[in-house]
Amino acid sequence: MSEEYVWVIDDDQSIRWVLEKTLKQAGMQVNVFDSADEALDAIRGNALAPDAVISDIRMPGSNGLSLLTQLKKSHPNTPVLIMTAFSDLDTTVSAIEGGAFEYIPKPF
Repeated sequence: MSEEYVWVIDDDQSIRWVLEKTLKQAGMQVNVFDSADEALDAIRGNALAPDAVISDIRMPGSNGLSLLTQLKKSHPNTPVLIMTAFSDLDTTVSAIEGGAFEYIPKPF
């Protein structure tokens, strides 16, 4: 059985570090990005598509909801977990309606 390949996208370096270490300890292959734009560039560059994505919503440049929309167009079966420290009903509904697999408020 092959390793699961997970992308972590967050502008907060400490969140990226914790998630990367935790997922690697669970036996997963992890790629981290500090922006949605960087991750979208990787998808456009024909990078290996992830098995799952964990993304923050609020980041400089494109936000996590925009990333979710674009990923669902190009990789509709890839589960996307959206996380945010700024949880509100509108963004929660937008994320779930946009196809998010899960919506996780920070801190977790």
